[in-house]
Amino acid sequence: MMIYILPLLIFAALGLLAGILLTVISKVFAVKTDERLEAVQNALPQVNCGACGYSGCNDYADAIVNSGAAINKCNPGGEETANKLSEIMGKEAGNIEPVTAFVHCRGDCDAAPYKFEFNGTNSCVAANRFYNGSKQCVNGCLGFGDCLSVCTKGAIRICNGVAFIDEELCEGCGLCAKACPKGLISIRRKSQRTDVVCRSEAPAKITKKLCKNGCVGCKLCEKACPTGAMKVENNFAKIDYDKCANCGACAKACKLGVINLKN
Repeated sequence: MMIYILPLLIFAALGLLAGILLTVISKVFAVKTDERLEAVQNALPQVNCGACGYSGCNDYADAIVNSGAAINKCNPGGEETANKLSEIMGKEAGNIEPVTAFVHCRGDCDAAPYKFEFNGTNSCVAANRFYNGSKQCVNGCLGFGDCLSVCTKGAIRICNGVAFIDEELCEGCGLCAKACPKGLISIRRKSQRTDVVCRSEAPAKITKKLCKNGCVGCKLCEKACPTGAMKVENNFAKIDYDKCANCGACAKACKLGVINLKN
């Protein structure tokens, strides 16, 4: 009988010793977790859009708590989230400027002719693989709604073959901009009143044939801009939103109505 009892006692003693050692080691080498980290993670909207410049909400939370990252970088959360983070971290959030997405194209079915009918997968990415899409303008919105499918706020609609953003609903997460294979969507301040609705890189003569609403790169807007915010590059006009004063001079100078001026 002792033949069996002795080995069992030895194994039991070894097991007890191992348990004690593991407990001691776990206490000695335990990594202390900042209680604020979980609170910050819960305060963020968990959209994981990357608009803050980090890979996701948890990565941003870690940067806030452990690296001193700014707490006003969450576009979807806006002022409400920034205020929560301010309470948790005990520091001022700073200026919170509401932002929105904008589609730089008005080449709808009435303005931009098609070169063929696409009958494949109902996706802009899929259509773009075939000769840069079905529209003659290879830089225009394809209108299949890849941007719409990723929008979590229902802020996007497809109207007559072109995507439009409802600024009242848009939180500026930027998921739509990442989904657009043409790079037609940008994120800018909601207070911005002026936008260029074309990104055609074709020369003026070709652009006129491809789209009635296309920019011909005439530079009248650039010459009229008093702040240097308007530049014509690659045959189309672009606005530096950081320099734009919303004066509307460029929109008045544009003879083709390519520059959108919001009231």
